[in-house]
Amino acid sequence: MTDHSLLGPWVRRFLLEHLVAERNLARNTQHSYRDTLCLLLPFASARCQKLVDRLTVDDLSAEIIRAFLEHLEAARCCKVGTRNQRLGAIHALARFIGERSPEHVEWCGRIRMIPFKRAEQNPLPYLEKEEMDALLTAPNRRTTQGQRDYALLLFLYNSGARASEAAHVMIADLARDATGAGTVKLRGKGNKVRFCPLWAKTMEALRPLWQDRSGEARVFLNRYGSPITRFGIHTLVERHVELASKKVPSLRTKRVSPHTIRHTTATHLLRAGVDINTIRAWLGHVSVDTTNIYAETDLSIKTKALAACDPGSPAKLKWRQDPGLMHFLKNL
Repeated sequence: MTDHSLLGPWVRRFLLEHLVAERNLARNTQHSYRDTLCLLLPFASARCQKLVDRLTVDDLSAEIIRAFLEHLEAARCCKVGTRNQRLGAIHALARFIGERSPEHVEWCGRIRMIPFKRAEQNPLPYLEKEEMDALLTAPNRRTTQGQRDYALLLFLYNSGARASEAAHVMIADLARDATGAGTVKLRGKGNKVRFCPLWAKTMEALRPLWQDRSGEARVFLNRYGSPITRFGIHTLVERHVELASKKVPSLRTKRVSPHTIRHTTATHLLRAGVDINTIRAWLGHVSVDTTNIYAETDLSIKTKALAACDPGSPAKLKWRQDPGLMHFLKNL
C-alpha cells in the first residue's frame, strides 16, 4: 500500500507525470521546478533532521517554506524575481498534491497562502539602432565562424527569437519565397509554434549554413560542428558586444544578452508603427499585457505622444468619427 504521507513519491509524480505528461511544459520550466526542489529538500531535511527520502508532506510546513525563501535572499543573494519564481514552483507542487490527496488539502491551502513579494519593475533593456548596427558589424565576415556569428545575430534581431528557440531551429523550419525573403518556424514555450518573416538579407546570410545538409539538422552549429546551445549563444553575443563597444562606447554601460536583442526587436517594431497585437504574435507572447511592457518602457514613444498633445503645437487633434452601430453591423 502506498504511503501518501511521504513527500518523495509525490515529487516524482509531480515532475514526471504532471509537468511532462499533463501540462507539457517547456524543458527549461521543468528544469527550473526541479532545481527549486533540489534546493528546498536538503534545506528542509536539515531543518527537520531527517533524511530527504524520509521527509513527509507535512514536514514541508509553511514555516520551513518561509525560512527557505529568506535563505534564498540572504544566503544565496537571490533577487526578488528569483525568490518568486521558486515560490511559484512550490505553489504548483502544493496544488498538485492537494488536488490528489484530500488529507493534504489544508496543508496545500497554508502553503499557497504564502504570498509573492512585490518586486521593483526595472525597465527592459534594449539597444538603440546604432548600437544594434555596431553589434551586427562586429563579426569578421571574412571567416567561416564570423559568417555564422553574423547570421545568428541578424537572425535574433530579425525574428526576436529566444536563445533556446534559435538553438533548436532546424533547416526544414526555414522556407524561402520567390522574392528571396522567407519565414522561420519557431517552437516557443510550451511547444507553441509560431511563424516569423525573415528579410531577404537574413535568408542570404543563413544560406551557407544550410547548404548540402539534411532538413532535420540544426541550422546553427558551434565551432566543433555540434548544435549550438542557448549558453553558447549567450557567450557569442557577449563576445561581440565587447568588440562592438570599441566603436559605440554606450554598449559598455549595458548588460547585453540574447534576450536584450529580443527586447530590441520589439522596441524597434513598436517605433516603426507596428501594432501591439502583431508584436505579441511576433514574439510568441500569450497575453498582450506582456507585450505592453515595451510601450511602457520606450521613452521616445511617450515623448511623441506628449508632443501630439502639446497645446502650443500648430497641429490639431481630430476626433475620429465612428459610423452608427447599425451601419457598422450591416457593413461588417
